[in-house]
Amino acid sequence: MEISQHRWTSSAGWEIPPASAHSVNFVLVFSQAAYFRQPECYQDLRRMFPAARIIGCSSAGNIHGTAISDDDIVVTAVTFNKGRVRLACATVTPGEDLQALATGLMNQLKAADLLHAFVLSDGLSVNGSDLACGLNSAGIAVTGGLAGDGEKFSSTWVMADAPAAQNIVAIIGFYGELEARSGCVAGWREFGAERLVTRSSGNIVHEIDHQPALTIYTRYLGQMAKDLPGSGLRFPLSIRSSEQEKPVIRTLLAVDPAEHNLTFAGDVPQGSFCRLMKTDIDTLIEGSGAAADAAKSDAHKQPSLCIVVSCVGRRLVLGELTEEELDIVQERLGPEATLTGFYSYGELAPFSNVVQCQLHNQTMTLTTLIE
Repeated sequence: MEISQHRWTSSAGWEIPPASAHSVNFVLVFSQAAYFRQPECYQDLRRMFPAARIIGCSSAGNIHGTAISDDDIVVTAVTFNKGRVRLACATVTPGEDLQALATGLMNQLKAADLLHAFVLSDGLSVNGSDLACGLNSAGIAVTGGLAGDGEKFSSTWVMADAPAAQNIVAIIGFYGELEARSGCVAGWREFGAERLVTRSSGNIVHEIDHQPALTIYTRYLGQMAKDLPGSGLRFPLSIRSSEQEKPVIRTLLAVDPAEHNLTFAGDVPQGSFCRLMKTDIDTLIEGSGAAADAAKSDAHKQPSLCIVVSCVGRRLVLGELTEEELDIVQERLGPEATLTGFYSYGELAPFSNVVQCQLHNQTMTLTTLIE
């Protein structure tokens, strides 16, 4: 496996790729810059990497090694010696059955040696919970994330062998003599009483314990309630559909003071159990280290690619210390690992002991690839 990384900045333009760029198998692109959304950006990349599958998305922060940036474009080019890739993508139309769409995309990628799939999706128009259900149809591990838009939550974009566009779901399949591993850890702690979601529709929660959802939420937040919905990123919701299920995390996106509703970044089923969560800096960073331990390969001293998808909420909580969660990932994986990725509006990954992909929020999700 050969890996090279390149950047675009408005002041210097593109860094020149090596002469071997014509043989690159696939390219990952992450950016918050406006140029990423222009057709010329994809055209530049296609000229530099003529044979590659090109996939990327807009972000809430770009990851280049252990550094985080916002106004550039980060490109990671990968050449396999024994592996291969295929790309499937689709445009989501309003009201479309996302589970069926994802199932269809996974069917396009099916092959006897398909070992892993990585998905990038529009982060605002796509219900990640429904998407995850369809991704599980192939019976293999799937990881990925929902595109970001900084702290604006205005529009998100995905690039898939074409200029970046909105409402896109793209999946890249990995085949051949490769090893793929993943880790997904949150580092948040539940607190307060467990309550019942008594009325909800999709990702909108109307009532908890038969009381207006916003009333319950603001009661816990106290003085911080005046800064909603922003302060809600520090207090996500832990939900589980039954007492036997492992909980997943949902990040608060919006509040409706008139209707007393809460809108989360993923489905919160009616009848599920919920508890508020909180964290501290050290626990979040150690959670990132635990994700790296889960994603680490046994093939020591071999070059590896680590695709990092971390939640925008983690970045807002960690602030100036955010790069420390990347430092611990690099430390645990070792110097042979090349880190790339983005801060997202949602993470897609299985739990460590099951294959089923789920939508997560507020997690550090890692995908490692090695030949």
